[in-house]
Amino acid sequence: MSLKGKPCQKCNHIVEIRYRIQWDSSGKWYQVCLNCWQKVSQNNPQYRYGGTWKAKKKRS
Repeated sequence: MSLKGKPCQKCNHIVEIRYRIQWDSSGKWYQVCLNCWQKVSQNNPQYRYGGTWKAKKKRS
């Protein structure tokens, strides 16, 4: 079995774990990778965490 990842909505890399966050005044939720999450959350008063998405194993 392998894991099925999804793209980060900021950098577009395929990842197995994404973080649901808000980082701007639009109120839109984004699913981002760890690297992007760390970048946009630092010193950002509009940052808001909304949960974690984890890839599920594909059945062969």
